[in-house]
Amino acid sequence: MNLKEKERQSLKDLITQFFPETKGLNLTRSTRFKVLFILDGLDECRLPLNFAGNETCRDVSSAVSLDVLLTNLIKGNLLPSALIWITSRPAAASKIPADCIDRLTEIRGFNDAQKEEYFRKRLTDQNQAREIIDHIKQSKSLFIMCHIPVFCWISATVLQNILKLKHRAHAETLQESPKTLTQMYTHFLRFQIQQSKRKYDGENTADVSWDPKLILSLGKLAFQQLERNNVIFYESDLKACGIDVYKASVYSGMCTQIFKEETGIILGTMYCFLHLSIQEFIAALYQHLILDSDKKHGWFFIQKSRDKSMIDFLKTAVDKALESENGHLDLYLRFLLGLSLSPNQQLLRGLLSQQDDRDQSKEEIIAYIKQKLGDNLSPERSINLFYCLNELNDQTLLKEIQSHLSSGSLSSARLSPAQWSALVFVLLTSEEELEEFELQKFKKSDECLIKLSAVVKASRRALLQWCNLTVQCCKSLSSTLQSSKCVLRELDLSNNDLQDSGVKLLSDGLKSQHCKLETLRLSGCMVTEEGCGFLSSALTLNPSHLRELDLSYNHPGDSGVKLLSEQLEDPNYTLDKLKYVEHYRPCVLHLVALRRYCL
Repeated sequence: MNLKEKERQSLKDLITQFFPETKGLNLTRSTRFKVLFILDGLDECRLPLNFAGNETCRDVSSAVSLDVLLTNLIKGNLLPSALIWITSRPAAASKIPADCIDRLTEIRGFNDAQKEEYFRKRLTDQNQAREIIDHIKQSKSLFIMCHIPVFCWISATVLQNILKLKHRAHAETLQESPKTLTQMYTHFLRFQIQQSKRKYDGENTADVSWDPKLILSLGKLAFQQLERNNVIFYESDLKACGIDVYKASVYSGMCTQIFKEETGIILGTMYCFLHLSIQEFIAALYQHLILDSDKKHGWFFIQKSRDKSMIDFLKTAVDKALESENGHLDLYLRFLLGLSLSPNQQLLRGLLSQQDDRDQSKEEIIAYIKQKLGDNLSPERSINLFYCLNELNDQTLLKEIQSHLSSGSLSSARLSPAQWSALVFVLLTSEEELEEFELQKFKKSDECLIKLSAVVKASRRALLQWCNLTVQCCKSLSSTLQSSKCVLRELDLSNNDLQDSGVKLLSDGLKSQHCKLETLRLSGCMVTEEGCGFLSSALTLNPSHLRELDLSYNHPGDSGVKLLSEQLEDPNYTLDKLKYVEHYRPCVLHLVALRRYCL
């Protein structure tokens, strides 16, 4: 569809073109079967997907632009009874309006047990497998990345090769093996180039015989298309980078585990890197190659400026990555920073030259990243900056927080904005599952809860009772409940001074179809009849999840209780338990068989 983006076609003609066997089939009147469309890899689609601005189209025979056709198909204007299954990375999926989605399934890759199982099955030597697993688990960033199966394969390829070399040299451990993402991918590139040289040129040397022109060509393609958020390329993209089709075939032959080509059924050949992370690494390497080349010749080409230094270059890259809403430059930034270090430069000797200002640049960029961590960043951008610090071998912020956690002093410590970000990072990347978040273990305040909202979002239970919370925190909690990434199922806000204004904000979150909260406790939160009205309205708009509502020790009055208890009688609602205690009179409403309830 990318190659046809400028054409105008009807849905009927488009389907017939790709599936000739459907010619003559009346898609709009058939009652014998349903049509299922599988839009595979929506993140690879170059159409703008302008759901808000596109015209409405309901006729399968009307010729329209492909963007109009696709958005109307997804919205249900075209073939309303058709089923649509979309596969995509999260960044592209977020472009689709929430009311067009009935079910969302997130595929997270390997869990921790499956990561280890992969290496045990991949390697026949179980002692070797155990050594590799132990090495990877020593680096949190590497172990976390192993949820991606391709990264497990890259790690196994690299570490197995290193073990072979160490065995020949009579070394015993993986002590000096890759500990960061950049080191792992640099070793992977070296290994693949060596393999291709052995296969095609008969070379069998310990060092790498680099082909700078090949790396520059692929790097330019990787970088330009990464900026545009493209992961599939076509002949025109290759020509724009000075690569002809024949060379692309040669590249894919020489670098079979890096770059590949696929021939489509109808429209010709497509090209891509084996995995997006490889494209991001090659793009970062390309930037360093250009920078290195310009310094050798005494001038600077990147950003079209001749007075920028390495540190200016890196700062600009940090800023651009932080401006990205979907984080499409996050991994690229980690590679870019990692490649600025001398040890990683040494692995690329013969391709990159050593620069004298590396160490000074490292300290300056670390300080700049810590300054940025003090800004009001999203949790996703903050987490990536900590991974960036890890690539730069800086652990100072994390060690400070680990010290507070170990001593139990977080409830009284005054944390800087950067330290708050570090605390979120430590909690979200903990090896323990975030089954329960208890605010009293930290600091009982609105500020603490707001700062740790990303942790609340990732927890199934949030215990916030008796924590001196006010209406101030409710806006943050409402935003958390509205997030598609929120896994919260139980929220206990008992005995906090939220009042009706706070309940109103919480109700905005409860209305969201992303909200999957099953239990809400508001015991002793100064809720009156007005607050019950907000809750009732929220349950009317999103009736399918909340099962238990506890309003004990509030003042809902008879009218407030009536508003909520009516929800129990409606078969569309999942609410089956409403609890309240007023004037020391305990009352619990349970829904039982035949939708009747008793006191």
